[in-house]
Amino acid sequence: MDATGDPSLPTGSNPLQIHIEVNVKSNSVAKKQDVRLHVLEMLNKHQMIFGDITWSEFDDIFLTNNVNAVAIVDTDLRQPIDLKSCSLLIHIFTLSDDGPSTENLENEDENLTAANHWLLPAAEFHGIWESLIYEDKVKSHLLDYMSTTMLFSDKNVDSNVITWNRVVLLHGPPGTGKTSLCKALSQKLSIRFSERYRYGQFVEINSHSLFSKWFSESGKLVTKMFQKIQELIDDKDALIFVLIDEVESLTAARSASRAGTEPSDAIRVVNSVLTQLDQIKRFPNVVILTTSNLTEKVDLAFVDRADIKQYIGPPSISAIFKIYLSCLEELMRCQIIYPRQQLLTLRELEMLCFQENKVSNLSIVLHKISQKSKGLSGRVLRKLPFLAHALYIQSPTVTLEVFLDALSLAVDKQFEERNNLTSDG
Repeated sequence: MDATGDPSLPTGSNPLQIHIEVNVKSNSVAKKQDVRLHVLEMLNKHQMIFGDITWSEFDDIFLTNNVNAVAIVDTDLRQPIDLKSCSLLIHIFTLSDDGPSTENLENEDENLTAANHWLLPAAEFHGIWESLIYEDKVKSHLLDYMSTTMLFSDKNVDSNVITWNRVVLLHGPPGTGKTSLCKALSQKLSIRFSERYRYGQFVEINSHSLFSKWFSESGKLVTKMFQKIQELIDDKDALIFVLIDEVESLTAARSASRAGTEPSDAIRVVNSVLTQLDQIKRFPNVVILTTSNLTEKVDLAFVDRADIKQYIGPPSISAIFKIYLSCLEELMRCQIIYPRQQLLTLRELEMLCFQENKVSNLSIVLHKISQKSKGLSGRVLRKLPFLAHALYIQSPTVTLEVFLDALSLAVDKQFEERNNLTSDG
């Protein structure tokens, strides 16, 4: 069993790489090397695993005293894994309990909140990555992109010969989790590259303030804001993530300026932002993350800067099923749904050819609810279990069968309300 900490090494014909995330307690003073050794000893007792798994209770007193959880993550495999034949990449980290701090810039008559920023990995972002469910390996492709980015930087690949900008654009309809994915990706990467960078910083630019309120100024405030970001980048121990949400507001400003409906100063502000982004992307410890709900309004000047233009669409039926499954597991953990009952995964249902029996019945009901939920956003889907309880149950505990009936009614009501809003329009 090989253990290393560098996820950017090319795999080639090397053993399968398995990522192990070790969440160390905030009050622990244990050395990373000692934590690593104890984790390896624990894993040696578990030769075969089946997909992702998390341990939060340990026989080892050292782990009990110093570690919150050990998790095998992002396996994305459907067959058993023999840990003894794998290369184990162990990532040791401690979550920051600090909330977001604000970056304020002085204007003539007010203080403007230019950005919020978090120290990573942040307790506030913990678990978001696992809660986001997409098709087509969206998350793994984003991780692979970053691994290649780091590798090319490490090997001093000439960016004049082969270009990459460290810019990611996530686009798609509202409610599909684009902003959450940016936060989760930043959190994941700050853990994945914890051997290289001691911590991360996540800077969320206040786009609406930047691209509307500040047009009366020149590009001075924009420059000031990016100077603050540059100060973060200058710390080579930090991996910096800059998020511009709803980047189409850039395009709206440029279009309005060209049409004469905004002062000419507006386009100078936008051009200043693009210039600043071009400057900071040269640094190996920065990643620029952007989102857009209106892809047709994102102009080519920005699109050309994006290495990855990833569409994030509404969840498929299989993704909806997984989202509901995770929600029901959480309600069973909290004993709102009681007694606990085992639900089958979609793969297990497929292996049974969806044949109804005592074991599969409730899982088949959940799959039917998932089918009629198609078209709802991930944001709405995760709200529906709450609405199901609030509207149709109102009891401290409920059986799974009764809850599924309530969930089905909540889905129907969601579409009824949507139709009513459409007809009113």
